[in-house]
Amino acid sequence: MTDPQRVALVTGSARRIGAVIARHLHAHGYRLALHAHQSGEELQALAFDLESERPGSVLAVQADLRDPQALPELVEEVVAHFGRLDALVNNASNFFPTPFGQVQVEQWDELFAVNARAPFFLAQAAAGHLRRQRGAIVNLTDLHASQPLRDHPAYSAAKAALEMTTRSLALELAPHVRVNAVAPGAILWPEQGKSEAAKHKLMERTPLARTGTPHEIAAAVRWLLDDAGYITGQTLRLDGGRTLT
Repeated sequence: MTDPQRVALVTGSARRIGAVIARHLHAHGYRLALHAHQSGEELQALAFDLESERPGSVLAVQADLRDPQALPELVEEVVAHFGRLDALVNNASNFFPTPFGQVQVEQWDELFAVNARAPFFLAQAAAGHLRRQRGAIVNLTDLHASQPLRDHPAYSAAKAALEMTTRSLALELAPHVRVNAVAPGAILWPEQGKSEAAKHKLMERTPLARTGTPHEIAAAVRWLLDDAGYITGQTLRLDGGRTLT
């Protein structure tokens, strides 16, 4: 059973998969530091819901993960509030197309800042606290870290960097801190939409013939944090078997 004092910081936890991860960890006894950047209203609503269920269990923090100075400050704010940090879930991500031949340096930097740089420096800031608790880190990568997505070369490269960061940190932080990743396939359709034809084509390439659910991602994250005691440096691909085709 999860230690009722355990604390997890979940980045990008106001909406979509991040919010489901937060709710799942909270339901399993974690105290939570919920992070968002621009989704302030959703963040406060989620924090209110969870705090109503268990008073004193939630801290809501807003920070721009593109700002290097904000990363150690975020970790210290969490530790100052709760007195410890047991788990870091690097869920926050940004995603937009960068067709080759039109990619701007600013786009490359923004995608790498959130998807690769922030998880690395959050881990560095949190490492001492995690070592004391023999804690764990889970990074949310993407199927496209290993299978490039057309018109998204910068995003795919950033997520590939996060997969290598996962492996590198697992080596650097062993034996006291485990570091793993979850690489989702089709879970939620992009907010900007996807054509029905494209959805059908993607399902044809997915052996399980369905999208995954945010809850399945959340359950995998919690398993890697709590139960996978002899696993580190690995990426768990939750893609319905799509990498087989």
